[in-house]
Amino acid sequence: MFDLQRLELVDTEGTVPASEPERQYYYMKKCRQWAEQERTRTARPLTMSIQTLGCQMNAKDSEKITAVLAYIGYQETEGPAADFVLFNTCTVRENANMKIYGRLGYLKNQKKKNTRMKIALCGCMMQEPDEVERVRRSYPFVDLVFGTHNIYRLAELLYLQICSGQPVVEVWEEAEGIVEDLPGRRKYPFKTGVNIMFGCNNFCSYCIVPYVRGRERSREPGEILEEIRGLVKDGVTEVMLLGQNVNSYGKTLADKLSFAELLRQVNEIPGLQRIRFMTSHPKDLSEELIAAMAECGKVCQHLHLPLQSGSTEILRKMNRRYTKEGYLELVSRIRERMPDISLTTDIIVGFPGETEEDFQETLDVVRRVRYDSAYTFIYSKRTGTPAAAMEDQVPEAVVKDRFSRLLKEIQGISAEITDSRVGQTLPVLLEEVNAQDEGLITGRLSNNAVVHCRAGADQIGQILTVRLTESRGFYYMGEIV
Repeated sequence: MFDLQRLELVDTEGTVPASEPERQYYYMKKCRQWAEQERTRTARPLTMSIQTLGCQMNAKDSEKITAVLAYIGYQETEGPAADFVLFNTCTVRENANMKIYGRLGYLKNQKKKNTRMKIALCGCMMQEPDEVERVRRSYPFVDLVFGTHNIYRLAELLYLQICSGQPVVEVWEEAEGIVEDLPGRRKYPFKTGVNIMFGCNNFCSYCIVPYVRGRERSREPGEILEEIRGLVKDGVTEVMLLGQNVNSYGKTLADKLSFAELLRQVNEIPGLQRIRFMTSHPKDLSEELIAAMAECGKVCQHLHLPLQSGSTEILRKMNRRYTKEGYLELVSRIRERMPDISLTTDIIVGFPGETEEDFQETLDVVRRVRYDSAYTFIYSKRTGTPAAAMEDQVPEAVVKDRFSRLLKEIQGISAEITDSRVGQTLPVLLEEVNAQDEGLITGRLSNNAVVHCRAGADQIGQILTVRLTESRGFYYMGEIV
């Protein structure tokens, strides 16, 4: 848990600390001194723009990046004209990479106008050697490049860049440890994510995540619980426990502790009202975890359970290590213990070798499970993964047709489920003023569905009872009771 007093005790006139996080505290303070000089010289504060692509773990990393830069002296601003522009990248799909290069091309001219602008790239895309080399070769005006394993070293890398005036590139092949005692700036004061583990050991044949995030590493449970207690003391009522596969939590610990046991311990923290988690791999979702979810009153009635494909043959090619029948049986056991749980999923269309019969198997699972919603993706070939070298890549026109049919099926089921809940009275965590109507406050049910209702901005952060009055496809209108 970050302790500001511990940071302030670090002496910047002494020797650079060798241990973490004191080493980063030292460089945060050194950068802060530089920023104060810059502010005096230019008679205006430094500004930053942090742009995040990808998963919840990237979002959590960006909270820390933002907080470190805020301590140094940067103020958040909208748009590309900031003094420090950072892209926290994703590389799960190729179009995410292309977005970054498009934005860098635009920033080249912006940097000519603002000579003190610094541009940084971090995250999963930067763990790919070919992409780092492309940045070096084609975008030499980028000042900082670092990966997923050394994000905590931002302050040190920034200080090196300030002192040298040259680009700094530091990407590690694997993590040297877990450093979490850094400041964080939450988007919402009342809810946040908490990292419980990093990396992935599953090596699904289409996925590049294990190569860029590394092997599984679990945080010590005491550190996690201490962090959550500190967050609750600071006003947090909802936490999301984060990991590439939270069901594998604890396997790398010297003193083994399962995710189910951790969940029960988190559930006992006074003042905490809601617990979410993601992502769960079906092959590791145990009876012990199902029981913990059913018995822990603070665990939300929502489970994201990626399917990817309904075809056992395609699942085998994906290296998912479960079958269609096994997945459906798991869903049955989950609903037996938690009849009202909302299930969401991920589905890939167009995996190499997928036939129409395979696709029909996917539609069959969708119809039988009846997901509240689904994240649907067209297969994206990622260089370096086994699937990229597979034969029988599915023609684009066929994939698009299947994708359209899948989306129509999911949307129809989702609308039916949403309509069936109209009239119910349920607790809603009010989160923010609605972007389209300032008289509305947007919140979420325990099952993660979105609700808009008339309320005051002073009620944001509260969990209030709301009657669902109208369904509008993927969200509800409601009235506070």
